[in-house]
Amino acid sequence: MKQTHLECGKIINTHGFRGTVKLESYCDAPEILADLPFIYFLNGTDYSAVKVLRASVFRQFVLMDLEGVTSEEAANKLRNTVVYAAREDLPLDEGDHFIVDLLGLPVKHAESGEILGKLVDIKTNGAVDLYVVRTEKGEYLVPAVPQFIPRIDSEDAVYVSPIPGLLDGGAENV
Repeated sequence: MKQTHLECGKIINTHGFRGTVKLESYCDAPEILADLPFIYFLNGTDYSAVKVLRASVFRQFVLMDLEGVTSEEAANKLRNTVVYAAREDLPLDEGDHFIVDLLGLPVKHAESGEILGKLVDIKTNGAVDLYVVRTEKGEYLVPAVPQFIPRIDSEDAVYVSPIPGLLDGGAENV
């Protein structure tokens, strides 16, 4: 079952003295976090909604005024708190997937359907995302481009078209 709320950022500091919080965004762009109508805090297994009164992007961060947070002291108590968004509040283009929905999926050969391994991580800090695939022979990086990953079914598997050596010892070992 897919998660109803997804991690979208972390409160890293206060900004000013009126309760504004400064967030590090985990979204593809900080504007996505700044456009949310609500953020959620995780309390045990329950999510509590907090209305976003005002938000703006400041450099790569998001400055946010939250309902009920009206002082620097109140904002400071939220420092280091991970924030969540309701899945339906996050934009997702056709053919795109949330990383959390892909992790743990089997990796199958696109032509034969043979299970080659398991998707254990996605590295997103370069020009192209890299999928970390764990096989019996180790962990390997697969560029997330159509030539290597022609299809993804978030309910079933990540399908790869490996070139010789990509997943059998010739690839860059993580």
